[in-house]
Amino acid sequence: MVQQQTFTLETRGHRDLHDLTREISEIVKKSGIMIGMVHIFNVGSTAAVGTIEFEPGLQQDLPDILDKLMPPSRNYGHEQTWHDGNGHSHLQATLLGPSLTVPIRDGKLTLGTWQQIFHLECDVKPRQRQIMVTVMGE
Repeated sequence: MVQQQTFTLETRGHRDLHDLTREISEIVKKSGIMIGMVHIFNVGSTAAVGTIEFEPGLQQDLPDILDKLMPPSRNYGHEQTWHDGNGHSHLQATLLGPSLTVPIRDGKLTLGTWQQIFHLECDVKPRQRQIMVTVMGE
């Protein structure tokens, strides 16, 4: 069986981090699937999805390290083309990736004790993000 659902996430712009674990857990629970997997996908090229221990230190550390690796700058080729100030946003989102797949066992997400599902906004402005969740299994 395959089920798919999309929900909207309002972000505040660059570095805004959200814990999606509760929403994804509810979608899995309502699906009735006991064994399988759930795929979480951010629709768009300037935000990312992954797992992290969702605590204040890491909520600061992750965006900090991304800004050190790929800082805001007008020198990116993307800036030369579009002049929209978000060349680093595309690169940061590409490095982390737009999606995540998590196993389902006994009708629940298989996550470690300190592992939560996050969404990170990398774009320079607030966005309305569509998060597509596909639950597969039996």
